[in-house]
This record gives sequence, structure tokens and C-alpha cells, in this order.
Amino acid sequence: MTAPSGFPSPSRSSSSSLPALELWGGLECTVNRVEEAYFSQLDRNGHAHRDGDIERFASLGIKALRYPVLWERTYADGATEPDWSWSDVRLATLREHGIAPIVGLVHHGSGPRHTSLVSPCFAEKLARYAREVAQRYPWVEHWTPVNEPLTTARFAALYGVWYPHARDDASFVRAVLIQCRATVLAMDAIRGVNPQAKLVQTDDLGKTYGTEALADTVAFYNDRRWLAWDLLCGKVDARHPLWRYLRRHGASANDLRWFREHPCPPDIVGVNHYVTGERWLDHRIGRYPAQHIGTIAGGRRIADIEASRSLATPTPGIGPLLEEVWERYRLPIAITEVHIDARREDQLRWLHEIWRAAESVRARGADVRAVTVWALLGSFDWNCLVRECRGYYEPGPFDVRAPEPRPTALAGLVRELAAGRAPSHPVLEGEGWWRRPGRFLCPPVASPGIVMPLHLYRHHVDIARMQPILVSGATGTLGQAFARICAERHIACRLVPRGEMDIADPASVAAAIERHRPWAVVNASGYVRLDDAETDRERCFRENALGPEVLAQACARHGLKLLTFSSDQVFDGRRIEPWVEDDAPAPLNVYGLSKVAGERAVLAAHDGALVVRTSAFFGPWDRYNFVIQSLQALADGRTFAAPHDVRVSPTYVPDLVNACLDLLIDGERGIWHLANAGDVSWAELALQAAEAAGVDARSLRACANAELCLPAARPAYAVLGSTRARLMPPLDDALRRWVHASAERLEALGRERAVASGSA
Repeated sequence: MTAPSGFPSPSRSSSSSLPALELWGGLECTVNRVEEAYFSQLDRNGHAHRDGDIERFASLGIKALRYPVLWERTYADGATEPDWSWSDVRLATLREHGIAPIVGLVHHGSGPRHTSLVSPCFAEKLARYAREVAQRYPWVEHWTPVNEPLTTARFAALYGVWYPHARDDASFVRAVLIQCRATVLAMDAIRGVNPQAKLVQTDDLGKTYGTEALADTVAFYNDRRWLAWDLLCGKVDARHPLWRYLRRHGASANDLRWFREHPCPPDIVGVNHYVTGERWLDHRIGRYPAQHIGTIAGGRRIADIEASRSLATPTPGIGPLLEEVWERYRLPIAITEVHIDARREDQLRWLHEIWRAAESVRARGADVRAVTVWALLGSFDWNCLVRECRGYYEPGPFDVRAPEPRPTALAGLVRELAAGRAPSHPVLEGEGWWRRPGRFLCPPVASPGIVMPLHLYRHHVDIARMQPILVSGATGTLGQAFARICAERHIACRLVPRGEMDIADPASVAAAIERHRPWAVVNASGYVRLDDAETDRERCFRENALGPEVLAQACARHGLKLLTFSSDQVFDGRRIEPWVEDDAPAPLNVYGLSKVAGERAVLAAHDGALVVRTSAFFGPWDRYNFVIQSLQALADGRTFAAPHDVRVSPTYVPDLVNACLDLLIDGERGIWHLANAGDVSWAELALQAAEAAGVDARSLRACANAELCLPAARPAYAVLGSTRARLMPPLDDALRRWVHASAERLEALGRERAVASGSA
């Protein structure tokens, strides 16, 4: 197979003759060990057991794919013979689709149980495995025997996070040297099979900044980040700034001399870049949250925090870092991991910013070949450094929380970049959180040493000038929540009151669309008084059925996305398993009938519309939801009656709005169920909320729904499930966050209760 044009040829090309910047893909495939447990991202994201993923990747237009043939999986569970069945099929499929694999052998791992990163046998054993893989797949040209050796050594041998859980400089130095030696020996073994084999050596390239008082520590960290590449390039000798450090912590002169005698420079320097990779160090620890305070060598306490969360002037980002790599090595460069754990618009903005930076650096002469979209299937539990399975998921171009991986807006951006088209999504006009004023976790630090180069500087984006989302329902809970959260996410939003846009009046809707020129419309208005609807049928249907239909017709004419809301009340509740999107509606009340009519009218008028069914709102910004009303009564000691025989899926409004915005940005359509994962009665919800808030619940009275004599019939079981995806966090997690977000209101309730008790 012919290698993609982005891979280096034997001769170095000038910047003017470089091929076009390519887009590659990466599959999060970490198999890391914690004590005796192995954590496999391939099992978590389903790729280990699911067919069809490579076809999905190919649909993006990527030229190459970082792909695992991992030592720990091929020789799983102490096997003495390799199992090639999985990699045989996958690599053959990649070859059929014309995607060049960049084969990885160890990815943040330490090998099978019989070895480790500090074991003398690690390098030779990995080299033997590398020879086996090369013999099995002699056509593969591009290899990463050990992913991020320096970063892995830090987490496994300096910070004690992964096996072998060492926490000292000597173990760290040993782990770096062993992994780099393993890389040299592995490439020798691979080239014994395929002399044209090329090394794509990855590592994280952050940068550290700090106060003048910590200048020595900052300089050490910035020298240390190059260590693995320097060793492979034969650059470490007695003049190297880390020579004394390495010798002091166990490296012999012969250990270091070996790398100068056996240089194995990368054919491509693989730069992995994350927003958390750039750090700020400060000796003034009182300025920072406690979780960012640590101890460095010598026992000194310092703050170590993301530069993006602390520095008043944002760092220039990856552009100058790429130029540093080019000046240091003069070797072809690829950005081999681009990923951010963020909301969808910021994921888009991050990839776009790095792509533009790569193009800019290339234009000034650096040989940057490709940008790699990392975590094509997302990643799990990196917020705890994969020390345990907590279920925390970060989607990528595909979201695996659906029955089959669901393409997100990132997939659309990848396709545009891969095809050389200009990115088109309206949310790209906004600024990423790492450049917005509200990003700080501490008082902003003046950073005189940081200057944004003019060629990378981007003037502050005025959100008022961006193409907006048009949101109806200016005074309602949902409308207010959309306005607040859009502002937080730097998404332009125009909240329009009924007087400006009557959704049931075609002329009013047309005028509002013409005035604001949105890219999407969110219908957050509607008739919500479920019991009043029984005697106010005409108005209920006007707002819940006719209005959404008018909006759908207008959006279809103008090619706009539309999001509108429906309810759990469309079901009759005559079963005891969650209702999913394909279940037939059978409402028991007028409100439910109006919502069914609205759903059908919207989908008939606009096949691209998104209809979200949801349930039982509670949130931190309004006073009229069930949770706050129950707590107010209980805090006062008043009896609060709540049904024990009506079960629902409570929905935390910020979670709902954030999930809806993600789906809207993704261009999703059809009916979706969105509610926090939970199955509770109203009485149980009141009790759980009271326990989470520390409110005495002795005055709570669980009753039958019939005792309340409500005008509208309710479905006894209105719990929402989904066959499309579970995007919302669990209810207990939502309640904890609600308590935190509602702290001031709950404190006021406590004071009122204390005053009332004192008076009594």
C-alpha cells in the first residue's frame, strides 16, 4: 500500500513544496494497569467487540489512523501464544479502505504481568513482540512502539498513579530510559523485517510558566519535557541540562552513552497537546484552591494549576510549541492527539484553533504534516486518570452512548477539514472557554513573560455580532435557562418574548426570523399548566400544537434547525418499564393530547426538527419547581403531601439544556427522550432532595395520587428511557449539583427555619 502523502519522504521538503496538511485519526486505546487490574479503553468504548467502526472512521476522510496492536491484548491473561485474530481482521479492513495504520504496541501500559516499566527485561521483551507483529504485518510502515514514554513514566513512576506505582525520581528516570531503550530495540526489530519502517514518536508537549521565585523549577520542567525525544535523537550528553539530574537519580554514564551510540530519531515527531498541558507554578499558595497545592523537591509547597485557568493573558497555544519542536529537531512533525473534554462547541473550536495554528506554522517554514483527531470514539474516566471505572465519558467525533456510535458535530468538522473545505458551523464564531473571561479558578495572574504573537492573536469575539439561536419563551424556566447557559458557552442567543414573536402567528415568526437571522430556533415556550388545560383546551392546543407547527414550517422554509419540547404526559403509564422514543403515545389528559399533536405536526412540517420529550423539571434558578417547593415546606415544618404511586424521571434543567444544545449543534433530529437517569415517585424525590440538602423531612407525607384530587389524570408510570442514547447523568448526581448551585437559597431556608424555631 502506498503511504499517504503526509508521511515523510527520505529527503526533507521545503515548506513551499510540502503536501497539503492532512487529517489523521486516533483511537483511544489505553490499556493501563492499576495494582492488579487492567483498564482497557477498547473494551469501554466497544471497539474491541464491535464491527463497522473502521468504515465509520473511513467516512471521515482521514488518511492515517493511530491503531493498537497492544502487547497486553495479544498476550492477554498470561497467554504464552499470541492471539492475532482481532488485529488480523482490523488491519486488513484498514488496508482495504486505504487508511495507513500507525501501529502502537504499548499505550500507557507496562506490558503483561511478567514485566513492568522498571523491569530490566521490558525492553528486550517488547522488542521480541515488535518483531512478531512486524512479521505478521510486514506491509505496515509506521509504528509507535511506546506511546508517550515520558508522560507514562511520570504517571507510573513519579506520581504513583499507574503500575508499578513508584513515587521517586530514580524510578522515573529508570522508566524513561527503559521505555526509550525499548523503542530503539523495537524499531531495530521491526526494521529487520521492513527496512522502510518509520518511527512516529509521540509525547505530550506542554509548557510550564511560573513566578520568578520558581524559575529553577520552571526551567527544569521545560527541559524535562524533551527528554524522551532527546534520548532517541542521541542528544543527551554531559552538556545536556538534565545530565546531572539523570546521573544523580541512577542513570549511569554507560546508560546514557548507549543512546548516543544507538540513535533512533523519529521519522515524525508526534506532538500530543491538551489544554491542561500548559501549567502555571506559583509560590503564593494562598491564591489558589487547595486541590492545586502540592509539594516539590525540597519539600516546598507550591501551586500547580492549568495556565488557562490562572493567567490573565492566555498562552499562545500550540503554535509556538510547534516552532520550538521544529527548531530543536528539524524533523517532520505531526500533531498526534487533539482532544478536549468540553461541550460540543468548544470541542469544535479547539480542533479548529489547532488546525489553524498548524497551517500558520507551516506557512513560516516548519514541516508540519498532519493534525490527528484523537479519541474518535471518545474516552472514559480520564478525569481520574483512569484509576477506576467511574463511567465518566468524553465523546469525540463519535458518541458511543448510543446503540451504535453516533456521529457528532466533530465528525462534520473533520470531514470538512479532510476535504479542504472551509469549516461552516456557526458556533465556530465563538471563543473557546480557555480564552473567555470566565475561565479562572483563582484571581487572574499577571504574566509579563507571555505575549500573544500577532499572527496568532484573535480579537475578542463580540457575541452580539454572532449568528444566534432564537429562543422563544423569554419569561419561562426553559427560556431563561437557555439564555444563561448559551452565555456561559459563548453561543449567541436571542431570547424573544411573546410580544416580539407569537409562535402561533406565521407573520410574527417570519418577522422575527428576518430580524435576527438565526441558525437555529428553540421553542422554549408553551402551555405548561397541566390541570388548567382540562378547561382551557383551545389555548393549550394553540401554544403546544399550532405554535410549534408554525415554527416548524418557517424553519423548514429557511433551512434552520429547530428544537421543540414535549412531555412524559404523552404516555398512559400502563406498564412498569421506561417509555422509549418508539412507544406509541396514548395520553390521559388534554396537556398530553396537545403535546402529541405538536410532535406530529412538527415532524410532518420539518423532517430535520429535534423533538425532546422530558419530565419533572427542577433547577437552581426558579422558585416554582417541585423540589424547591417541597424543601420550602419541609424547612418550615409544614406538612408536604407527595404521591407515592406516580413514578417519574426528574430532570435537572442545566443538564437538559446542555444536552439539548449538544444535540442541536450535532444536527440531531426526530424524537429524543432526555431526563436524568432515575425512577422515583414524587414522594421519593422530595425525600431524596431533603436528604441531599440536609433538610428535615419528618413533615413529608407520602400519599396516593387520588387523595390530591387533581383535575388532570396522570400516568402512574411516566419514567422515560431511550433507545437512542443515555446522555443525562444520574439523578443522585444531579441532586448533589443542585444543592451546590442552590447553596444561597438553601442557606436562606435554614435561617428561616432557625428563626421560626427560635420564635416557637
